[in-house]
Amino acid sequence: MLSRRMVASGHVLFRWRSFVLFAFLPVFVWAVWDGKIIEQSFGSAASLLVDTLGIALIAVGELIRIGTVGFVPRNTSGRNTDKGQLAERLNTTGLYSLMRNPLYLGNCMMYVGLAVLTQHLWFAVVLALFLVIYYERIICAEEDFLQGKFGAPYLEWARQVPPFFPRLHGWEKPDMDFSLRTVIRREHASILGGFVGVYLVLLGLHSLPANAQPMPEVWHWIIGTVVAVDVIVVALKKLTNVFAVEGR
Repeated sequence: MLSRRMVASGHVLFRWRSFVLFAFLPVFVWAVWDGKIIEQSFGSAASLLVDTLGIALIAVGELIRIGTVGFVPRNTSGRNTDKGQLAERLNTTGLYSLMRNPLYLGNCMMYVGLAVLTQHLWFAVVLALFLVIYYERIICAEEDFLQGKFGAPYLEWARQVPPFFPRLHGWEKPDMDFSLRTVIRREHASILGGFVGVYLVLLGLHSLPANAQPMPEVWHWIIGTVVAVDVIVVALKKLTNVFAVEGR
């Protein structure tokens, strides 16, 4: 009974996945407005360490997503749409040989990294716990679908590979070569989101708290460049087939 409820709630959360995390936006704003609490309490060296940790989590999270998307074929178990589950074959190689849901792990690391940048580490912990419960429900719904579609092969793979946190053995080489064009086509929005998220948090930390120092101008140039590149990518996607890859 509990499992079926988790599956049902997972379908609901998946449908509203683009909006659920907005519930944390007021906390983000408050944490940024409250200022760099680590720097105020422990000095600039500790602040730099925390900022580096936050950026590293975001970068590694995106690299996990890139390392997943760059190798998978079209219409596989790692690709879902707004209409629901979509899978013509299982992904069991590459990062999928170490964990069943690498994209979700990448997402979690990026979200928690942004929370760490606010320097309110309790917020990062609360967000991480929420994300574990949140994605657990979505994973239940997805895996219920995959078990029904693929049966025994899926169960055998799931028996050996953990759902979220990667195992340290059992690596299997991806079936396909890495495709940079596929990464650009499918991950440009996530990459843009990572840069924009970091920029907005840092902008807030340099603007909202009292006596905040001005934000270094280089950040404005970085975000402007990233947005311009993304606009070009979107235009090329809509007007050309430059990022189209057969079987991807």
